[in-house]
Amino acid sequence: MNLARTTTALLTGIGLAVLGLTAPGSANAAQAAPVVEDHAMGSQIAKHEGGGDRRVVIPTDPSAQAVVYGIDVSGHQGNVDWNYWWGQGKRFAYVKATESTTYRNPYFAQQYNGSYNVGMIRGAYHFALPDRSAGATQADYFVNNGGGWSRDGKTLPGALDMEYNPYGSTCYGLSKASMTSWILSFSDRYHARTGRWPVIYTSTSWWSQCVSGDFSSTNPLWVARYSSTVGTLPYAWPFYTIWQYSSSPIDQNQFNGAYDRLQALANG
Repeated sequence: MNLARTTTALLTGIGLAVLGLTAPGSANAAQAAPVVEDHAMGSQIAKHEGGGDRRVVIPTDPSAQAVVYGIDVSGHQGNVDWNYWWGQGKRFAYVKATESTTYRNPYFAQQYNGSYNVGMIRGAYHFALPDRSAGATQADYFVNNGGGWSRDGKTLPGALDMEYNPYGSTCYGLSKASMTSWILSFSDRYHARTGRWPVIYTSTSWWSQCVSGDFSSTNPLWVARYSSTVGTLPYAWPFYTIWQYSSSPIDQNQFNGAYDRLQALANG
């Protein structure tokens, strides 16, 4: 018997048990494996562009127009303490509903309804996998599983999360023209189903590599940049509607306007 190896294995097992984790290869290892196709908004942008784990402090400029602060969440956050985040000054939230046509956030109801009940204006988002199925198909799946819209003054239009491929090539094997067509297919179907154009979430770097179209006249821009300034915007958008500026300790966002403009976005 290799005493050193046995002792190390025993201590490792004890440490994992204390942490509530499961050692690979054990009977319960499958339960500890990450959920397939559960990618949080910005997870791939942070992976490829960096900075996502930094706590970004946005400087206060008295001359700047008013802004509204919010967060976005996914299944990774589990049940969210919405009273806490309301107390931190967050007034809107986006909640992941779906990914591709195979994943639904198991915490969606608690997160979507909980943010609404605490007083936030909230919306849902869809993490796109454009190489899996048509844009219209994924838009239907999104709308059918929580991504719809209603003119109740508290529901934002759904958001389309376009970012780096978690499984392979940056642009999912699509040309710029094909990616543009895919996004247009999703956007048009979402508009046909809800009467609203979806917000498009992306980073300038990914968009520049993968998309050639101009969506600035229809779709509000939600740009991700983990820095103290928003930087250059994706092609043709003259301004951003939402800026995701940090993912620590949770994805944090700034709406570009006063609260009444956020209400206007919700009301359509």
